[in-house]
Amino acid sequence: MRVLLLSLALLLGACSPPAKFNATELTGIDWGREFALNDHHGKLRHLADFKGRVVVMFFGYTQCPDVCPITLANMRELMPALGPDAERVQVLFVTVDPERDTPELLAQYVPAFHSSFLGLYGDAVSTATTANEFKVFYRKQPGATPSTYSVDHTAGSYVFDPRGRLRLYLRHGETPERMAQDIRRLLAGE
Repeated sequence: MRVLLLSLALLLGACSPPAKFNATELTGIDWGREFALNDHHGKLRHLADFKGRVVVMFFGYTQCPDVCPITLANMRELMPALGPDAERVQVLFVTVDPERDTPELLAQYVPAFHSSFLGLYGDAVSTATTANEFKVFYRKQPGATPSTYSVDHTAGSYVFDPRGRLRLYLRHGETPERMAQDIRRLLAGE
C-alpha cells in the first residue's frame, strides 16, 4: 500500500506543470495591495506611483548587521543583470525602525546601493499598518543600551508586476540571476 501511495504521488507530481517562477508565486492573494509612506525625499508614495514598473519591496532597517545590506547588495547586482530592463524596475526599502531611520539617514543609506532605490518611512502607526498589510513581522530586541537595539524582521522581498499586483515573494539570498529571470517574465506580461 505504501509503495502504491508513493508511486501515485510521484505520478501526480510528474503531471504538474513546471513552476513558472523561481520565487514563490503570490498571484491572487487578498493582502499586500497598498501602502502610504514617504520616500527619503519627503514625497508621499503609494503603490500606484510605480504603475508600469516592476516593484521590488523589502522591509528592513539601516542598522541591520546582515540581512538588509546583503539584500540591498543583491538588488544592486540585479540591476546590471537586467540590462536595459532595469529602467522598468523600482526597488523600495521600507524601514521597520522609524525611530532611528530618519529621512536624512535613508537618503544616504539606500541610494548608496543604487541611485534609483528609494527608502520609505512612516511614523510608528503607518509602519505597523503597512507591515500588517504585507504580513511582515518585526520586533525590537533590546541592546546593551536603549539606543543600540536590533530589530528582528521578515527577510524576504515582495515583487509587484507592472499593473501593481503583488505576484512574488523572493526568499532572502535569492541570486540576482534568478530574480532577473522572474522580473523579465513579469515585464513580459506573464
